[in-house]
Amino acid sequence: MKKIKIILVSLVVLIISVIGSGYAVSNSSNQNSEAFPVLDEKQNQTINLFVTHGHCSTPFGGIVNNLKVSIPERYDLGNPLENMMISFEVNPNSFNVCAGDDLTAKIKTPGLFIGENNEKITFRSTNVYTMGLDWYQVNGKISIKGIERDVKLFVTGIRDPKDAMASSLVLQGQMNLFDWGIDYEKIVNGKSDSVPTKWLYINMKIDLS
Repeated sequence: MKKIKIILVSLVVLIISVIGSGYAVSNSSNQNSEAFPVLDEKQNQTINLFVTHGHCSTPFGGIVNNLKVSIPERYDLGNPLENMMISFEVNPNSFNVCAGDDLTAKIKTPGLFIGENNEKITFRSTNVYTMGLDWYQVNGKISIKGIERDVKLFVTGIRDPKDAMASSLVLQGQMNLFDWGIDYEKIVNGKSDSVPTKWLYINMKIDLS
């Protein structure tokens, strides 16, 4: 009888150890999973922007370089995009206003978005929060003329209902240009407008396939 009790106790300890180690491995895998690139340096990507200045708005587009989207591999049934990472660069010298050369020249005025050292406009995500089904808040840092500021953008995933993973993303958001010391009217026309708020809006569709 004593021998049977010893065997049973040993079996219980062994089972508990196996379950505990399995749980630890699972947790470690989910927390320390490596990100794999879903999209790496896609070519011919464009971004849509428009800036409000005074009572006007100027829409323009730009060329995106080094666009990267990475999604950490998951080992559970959690949202696959909640820890995604996004980064990209935009060359302000590529800005173009479809309305004409005059407005293109204004949006490319030195000191507006083009700095003394021709710095790229860069974005890199730092945190992602799930807001709802296929809807995410993406916090990150945008650098304009070499000045980096925290921003909050939003990403919508577009997918077929039968698919678990989105086939494309739409990234959009707005930021106050005064955070970078940019006064559109003063830089372009030499005089500040009576309406102080200057907003830059961005919109970009990213195909993941």
